[in-house]
Amino acid sequence: MNTTIRGESADSASYWSDHATILRREAADGLFHGLATLHSGSFAEMVRMFARMPEADRETLVIEKSGDRQYNPAEIMALMDRSDMPG
Repeated sequence: MNTTIRGESADSASYWSDHATILRREAADGLFHGLATLHSGSFAEMVRMFARMPEADRETLVIEKSGDRQYNPAEIMALMDRSDMPG
């Protein structure tokens, strides 16, 4: 089932509660991908944590959502404006 930001078909609660990680962009697709994880939790928690980080730090990071895809800094910040983003 596609749960991406543009084609979301899952219910909102499960979309935001999916497991996610914040990791360094340069290591995201590499051999040591799992070792690149900086933070781990629900997708909503990781989006909120990312948004609180200094802008310079955010540019070097991505969020990887379980079973879905990686979100770049611009996409992550756009998620903060969604009406269904948990508070």
